[in-house]
Amino acid sequence: MRRNKAVIAAFIAPAVLIFCVVFVYPILRTVYMSFFQVENATSSISQWVFVGTKNFTDLARIELFKISLWNLFRIWAIGGAGVLTLGLLFAIILNSGIRFRKFFRAAIYMPNVISAVALATMWIQYVYNPKFGLATKAWLGVANFLESIGLGPFGKINWTDSDHKFWSLLIAYCFGMVGYHMLIFSGGIEKIPVELYEAATIDGASRPQQFFKVTYPLLKGVIRTNITMWSITSVGFFVWSQLFAMVTADTQTITPMVYMYLQVFGAGNVVTERNAGLGAAVGVVLSLIVVAVFILTTAIVREEEIEF
Repeated sequence: MRRNKAVIAAFIAPAVLIFCVVFVYPILRTVYMSFFQVENATSSISQWVFVGTKNFTDLARIELFKISLWNLFRIWAIGGAGVLTLGLLFAIILNSGIRFRKFFRAAIYMPNVISAVALATMWIQYVYNPKFGLATKAWLGVANFLESIGLGPFGKINWTDSDHKFWSLLIAYCFGMVGYHMLIFSGGIEKIPVELYEAATIDGASRPQQFFKVTYPLLKGVIRTNITMWSITSVGFFVWSQLFAMVTADTQTITPMVYMYLQVFGAGNVVTERNAGLGAAVGVVLSLIVVAVFILTTAIVREEEIEF
């Protein structure tokens, strides 16, 4: 028995060591760094200046960071509502027995196999372009109608100007994320026995009643997973923000992840003083936000113990 334990430990040890080096150590170092003023992320610990909780109190006062948090909340709340609703709707439709199901599922998921940089560039260049973009052409009819009734100024939209940039960014980002969450929902729906729907149909239940009485209770665990995954991806929102930003630290697109990047690596005279410790504090705050969302989601969306 002892020999078996030794063999097991010998096989597990390399994986545990790699996990500690790659994940545990950076996490602990980041938390520790958040209590120091650090000029450079690669500076030795002997060069760090202890400031206690000053980095966290500074974040509460910095206007740019508060703006980034507000942008993050809008992405998480509004974007999450749209993405998860559409993802669930598509999953239900694709599992309803329609023809060409595999084709439609692949088409909806397709944006996820394209890199974020390429996808964002496609939206900026070919959808939101003020001269020949698809959105510009599609809006042309509305603009002409408004101009004919004397409301011409209301029909002139530049999709990437400061007034519309955030919403253009959010629509483009959500377009790319629907397929991912649809696939998770679809996997959950496929596990629900068809007999339950057949029994509900025999009992006279309508489609909406079947959803709320059969599908939703059995999908609570999947819904919780999707909310958690959406929260994690929202907190890590970076590439889209950078590509849609016209200037460094654009208040319309900046997120906490971008602000952390600016603090750690600097950005000219927009961030006057580089402080990796402040950037580490941002990372700690974001981690706490994800944990809080997970705990809240677990408390609200309780998975019912249903046997089938």
